[in-house]
Formats: sequence, structure tokens, C-alpha cells
Amino acid sequence: MISNFKLVPLSVFAILLASLIVGCSAPPTRAPGYRSSGSGAPPSNYSSSIASFTAVSWQALPGWEDDDLSQAWPAWLKSCDALRKKSSEVNWRQVCSQAGNVSSRDAQAIRKYFESNFQAYEIRNSSSSDTGLITGYYEPVMNGSQTRTSTYTVPLYGYPSAWRKSKPNPGPTRAELISSGVLKGSEIAWVQDPVEAASMQIQGSGKIRLEDGRTLRLGFAGTNDQPFKSSALWLLDRKEITRSEATMQGISQWAKRNPGQVNEMLNANPRFVFFKELPGNVAADLGPNGALGIPLTGERSIAVDLQALPLGAPVFLATTKPLSNQPLQKLVMAQDTGKAIVGGVRADYYWGSGESAGEMAGRMKQNGRMWLLLPR
Repeated sequence: MISNFKLVPLSVFAILLASLIVGCSAPPTRAPGYRSSGSGAPPSNYSSSIASFTAVSWQALPGWEDDDLSQAWPAWLKSCDALRKKSSEVNWRQVCSQAGNVSSRDAQAIRKYFESNFQAYEIRNSSSSDTGLITGYYEPVMNGSQTRTSTYTVPLYGYPSAWRKSKPNPGPTRAELISSGVLKGSEIAWVQDPVEAASMQIQGSGKIRLEDGRTLRLGFAGTNDQPFKSSALWLLDRKEITRSEATMQGISQWAKRNPGQVNEMLNANPRFVFFKELPGNVAADLGPNGALGIPLTGERSIAVDLQALPLGAPVFLATTKPLSNQPLQKLVMAQDTGKAIVGGVRADYYWGSGESAGEMAGRMKQNGRMWLLLPR
């Protein structure tokens, strides 16, 4: 999800394989007591050309009463920080102002705040389906160095200085860039694993843990304007992996078994992403900035299609955890977007930073339903 030189992260392989691997879970069912609220009328202050909205009662949201909304509250306050400064067809200012009167530790007060100030709307796609694909993404974290060492030999590059005045469009492919010498001197950090480095390029951001204890945070700085092609699909086409192995973890395992073919696999994707070092005062535990311009919150932020939903809005998500039928029913915030996120009932769920988040994100291809919360 990289656009206009802003960080908008992509899921590693889940999005790209969605056309091959349908969500492994049954779509969430309607909650007991499902009913429309009033006439079920659509919102008067918001509309979309690719999605429809029907007002429903809070009882229609499966798991709404079970969600600990105090865990979603910090993410909503971050949305408010940005929404207060933006003009929008939705009037967020009043509800954001009222949020200041709510204790962040009082889950019931938070629930009352949402139920009193918002109306929930069931989202449907243009096809009238109320079910869509939910994938996952994350922020990679890996060990590394700001200089090349015997351990850290794989470079991550800043934007080439030679392109700042005159950039080819499109630029050379990944393979051409690496062999051309254009990138020499643009190294911004060094890591150990070429597949992890490629993962960071796909995500568009990441953290590097340096040996002196500091955390180097890298953000998106641009691309070579080449189209993205999936390494997973390249491996599948050659029957190097099975569909069940077409995850970040499966590809990493293949690379360890076939070190001599790793560059060929990576070069199958002509797209190349450049990074920039973010300010040193960025806290290491904060997520990367999404399209809303505020840090994402692990398991409480999603990326959506901006043709369908307003950026910053609260959304209730009902899906399942990866490779299971275990419910994942949470209030989340639409704080990000991306080219691969298309449709009304479509979300990319931000799992957070690090290896465990990456394992969940790489396996997430679930069916799900969504409800948009708008001010009354």
C-alpha cells in the first residue's frame, strides 16, 4: 500500500494470493436478535459509489458486547487527532470533542459513548454481498547495522541521489538496478536475510535493531515505478511450493533450502522500494504512520478502500483468526489504505510489529463482515 511517497503498508503475501486462496473460514453469521435500526435508512451525510450502508441496531454486531473497547480507545483518539484537522463530508469534530470527557480506563463509558453518539451501518459490496476478504499486514523488525559487517551483508537502499534531478519512468527493474551501480552509495542499512529485506520492501516500512541498542526506523521513500509481481506466484508456477506453503514463512523456508535460487526468485519482482530514515524521536513501540498520517495501532487499525469508507472512521470487524474458525470481532479504525484493498467489505488488518505479527499477517486470508460507525 504505497502511494504518493507516503508509507501505506502492504500485507506480505496474503493480498497477492487472495485470488488463488479463498478465505479459509465460513463467513460470520448474524448475531442473535439481528434487526435493522428504525427504517434501516442509509446515512444522510455519507455515500459511496461502490458500497451501500444500512442502519442496524448494536445487537446486530456479533461480539460487540464482548469486545474490550478500552483497547480500541487509544486508536480512536489518534483518529480524532487527525480528523479534527481535516475537512470531510462527515462531521467528526463534535464526537471527537465529546471523546475528551470519557475515561480511557472505563470500558463501559466508552461503550456508552459509541452507542450514544454513533449509528452502526452494515456495509455491503456493489454486488450486494455483505461478506468480503480480510487479509493482514505488519511491520517487519529485524537485526541489522548501519554499516556492512560479516553478519549483515544485505543492503536496504535510500532513494538514489542520481534520480533526484532526473528520474527515469519507469526506472530499471530490480535486477537491472542491482547490476547497474546506480545504487552504490545509497545504502541506508544492512540486514542478514535477503527474503526479510524483500519483505520490508513489500510492507513499505520496518524497524532495524542496531547492536548498540538503538532502533532505526525506516519509512517509504519511493519506488522504481515498476509493477509488482509476486514471488509466491513465481514459486507456485514452478511448483517449487504448494499453495499451503505460499506464505511468508513458507517462502523463507524454501529460500533456506535453495540459497542459490533466491536472487532469481527476488528478481521475478521488478519493483524496488527505497527507504528513508525516520526521525530519531519516533518511539520504538509506535506503529508506522498510515495514510491518515498517524501511527497505526496493532490489532486495532485496518486499511480500507477510500472509495468505500471514510479515512479515520470507526469500523466494527467480524472475521476469524488465520487458519481457524476462532472469532475475531473487534472495533477497529480505518487508518490506512492501499491499491490492493478494493471493495466495500474489504480490509487489511494491521497485526503490529515483529515476527509473531508477521506470522499472523502472512496467513490471514479470511472471510469477514464490516459495519461503519458514523456520528448521529
